[in-house]
Amino acid sequence: MGQLRGVRTVIYGVTNIAEAKAWYTQLLEQEPYFDSECYVGFNVGGYELGLNPDARSVTSRADGVIAYWGVDDLAAQVERLSAMGARQHSEIVDVGEGILMASFLDPYGNIFGLIENPGFQSQDQ
Repeated sequence: MGQLRGVRTVIYGVTNIAEAKAWYTQLLEQEPYFDSECYVGFNVGGYELGLNPDARSVTSRADGVIAYWGVDDLAAQVERLSAMGARQHSEIVDVGEGILMASFLDPYGNIFGLIENPGFQSQDQ
C-alpha cells in the first residue's frame, strides 16, 4: 500500500449539522476536535468521524458514507488516479486548516475518497 496510509476519515452526510453535532457528541461522549459551519470532526480512537452537510449532495452508491484514505500529497494522488482512468467525483476541497479532500469513482462506480490532513495523526504514524 505504499502511497496509501490507511483509512483516516469516514464522513456522514447530514441535513442539519448543528443537530447532527449534538447527536454525535452524545453518542461518542466527547466534543468534536474540529467544529465549523461546513464540517464537524471527531477523533475516535485515532480515526476521524466527520459530519458534512455537503456530503449528501455528492454521494451516490456510498449510501451516505464516504471513506477517505489518507495521503501525504493529495495533488500528486489526484494526478495519479486520473492517469489510472479513475473519474473525479468531487474536486479538491480545502475544508480549512490545511485539510484537503477529493473523491473519485473507481472503474466499478464506487466512491474512493482521499484526504490530506497534516494535523491529524492516526495510529500508523
